[in-house]
Amino acid sequence: MPKLTFLRALSRALSPALLALAAACLPPALAAEEIKVGVTAGPHAQIMEAVKKAAAQDGLQIKIIEFGDYVQPNAALASGDLHANSYQHKPYLEQQIKDRGYKLVSVADTVTFPIGLYSKKVKSLDELKEGARFGIPNDPTNGGRVLLLLQEKGLIKLKPDAGLKATPLDITENPKKLKFVELDAAQLPRSLDDLDASAINTNFALSAGLDPKRDAIAQESPKGPYVNILVVREQDQSQPWVRQLISAYHSNAVRQYIDQAFKGSVTAGF
Repeated sequence: MPKLTFLRALSRALSPALLALAAACLPPALAAEEIKVGVTAGPHAQIMEAVKKAAAQDGLQIKIIEFGDYVQPNAALASGDLHANSYQHKPYLEQQIKDRGYKLVSVADTVTFPIGLYSKKVKSLDELKEGARFGIPNDPTNGGRVLLLLQEKGLIKLKPDAGLKATPLDITENPKKLKFVELDAAQLPRSLDDLDASAINTNFALSAGLDPKRDAIAQESPKGPYVNILVVREQDQSQPWVRQLISAYHSNAVRQYIDQAFKGSVTAGF
């Protein structure tokens, strides 16, 4: 075989192996990567679809895993079944860490969902009768959040030191003798037929077909400690994909999607 022909044949034979070796030696940041992100169904899932598109442009693939409650996404993240989750505010995360010992950490702010008060029986809080049954979330942070809102609206008074995790036991004045029914947050939209009024987190309200701007008889101010967050395991917070995920979530494309899709019922917190 002529020398030149032999060299060309050898080059063609080695090229695939050399290319495979070169690809294996690339830094991880240059390779396409897929992460699993847990969300609750509804707005968080919808927003994550927009984040997924933005992240793909930076080489990060996102698989979205939906949950129907507030408990499982942190359990799945702590066990390693997820890389990140996006559904909770910091007070809730802090309570979960305290109660369950999770090694989880907030890495970025996301969106704010002002909680609303809803009723099928009255059109204002003033119309609530003595002894009215009022639904609130049964987790300490969101339950306390509702009680603080009711105090702001003049329906109850709490102990001065009750703080963000106030419970019905912290109520010092209750002129209407409201009876508080504590339920899982995801169950509250279905409670409206049985209760006189109920506090419903905006993500569950929207999923149930409620319009916070139109249907809520009272609503929390969007400014406060309840901005939602991206959460990862402590051991992962310095991983390159975390920076990519934050960058995608905080992109102009995602901000515009939030503004257009939710028209003020959900606001960007970044």
